[in-house]
Amino acid sequence: MLDTSFRTLFDAEHEAFRETVRKVVDTLDTDRHEREGIVEREAWLKAGEAGMLCPTVPEEYGGLGLDFRFNAIVAEEAAYAGSAVGWSLQSDIVADYILVYGSEEQKAKWLPRMVSGEAITAIAMTEPGAGSDLQGMKTIARKDGNGWRLSGSKTYITNGQAADLVVVCARTTEEGGARGISLFLVETGDEGFSRGRNLDKIGLHGNDTSELFFDEVHLPADRLLGTENGGFAMLMQQLPQERLSIAIQSQAAAQRAFDLAVEFTKDRKAFGKTVFDFQNTRFTLAELKTRLQVGWAHLDWAIQRHLRHELTPAEASAAKLFHSELQFAACDASLQLHGGAGYMNEFPIARLWRDARVTRIYGGTSEIMKELIARSI
Repeated sequence: MLDTSFRTLFDAEHEAFRETVRKVVDTLDTDRHEREGIVEREAWLKAGEAGMLCPTVPEEYGGLGLDFRFNAIVAEEAAYAGSAVGWSLQSDIVADYILVYGSEEQKAKWLPRMVSGEAITAIAMTEPGAGSDLQGMKTIARKDGNGWRLSGSKTYITNGQAADLVVVCARTTEEGGARGISLFLVETGDEGFSRGRNLDKIGLHGNDTSELFFDEVHLPADRLLGTENGGFAMLMQQLPQERLSIAIQSQAAAQRAFDLAVEFTKDRKAFGKTVFDFQNTRFTLAELKTRLQVGWAHLDWAIQRHLRHELTPAEASAAKLFHSELQFAACDASLQLHGGAGYMNEFPIARLWRDARVTRIYGGTSEIMKELIARSI
């Protein structure tokens, strides 16, 4: 169980919510998700029923109107359990795009269903030829009467196979660069919208990640999200919360890796004593414990800054960089302390290690995070 006794961020209401989240997370069949490469809709509905999806959505749209700390609790508990379920993408990323930029009709149509788990959502930024470089995207939406015709492709889209709604980033002018990018709502069933394969990844097998294709998809005028040609500014405004969300999940996964290493080394015997009794083991764990202590303090600071709307893009990038790097370091060290057992898929650390590799890539690579941080110096 994730120890939160030393945290200063949460009150009794949050801890009661955490107990509910733990009960739901405990019902997740992560082994099934790993085998099938997708999370069943029943798990989404169960989370929705428990109030775990999009908790910051106002009551008028079916939500609970809570603060981001409740999102953080869901992210922490799912990550600590080793689940790849895409709840945080829906709650921490897509929900805010619709809530902040959507029309009343768009919010009324989608937010209640996202809160209940009846609708699964995704956001499609990345393209085969443009990863972190959003300005280099080629997908384009051209005016067509009172609507648009969307053409192009996206890849590495989390929740892509299951999504009922996809927020798609596309050009609305032929001009390159940041200008002329808009966001559109594409729904399952739209003619010309198709999904490619569920991508075969190194890790995160328990979540669907897809290629998406748009072949002259006709979109009515009311599918534009926010303002025409205002998409890049909207993306930049929302990316800090996305990166903070990744930092939260990374920290919780790092803690789980450490806890597994402590448990394993205190139990496993070698040369007449426990593996924990070797100085190298104790020193490795002592260093990790120190970095985790600093990490939790920093994470709570960053979340508090975000709650006050003070977390800057550079600070969010630094959080994503620090915690994702810590996650992989903790998972790698823990696997090493497991010895040969750590390389076996039957041990949880193997999955944690595989799943950790991508957090230094998605949401902006560590190298891009450093570049963004450097620009603020």
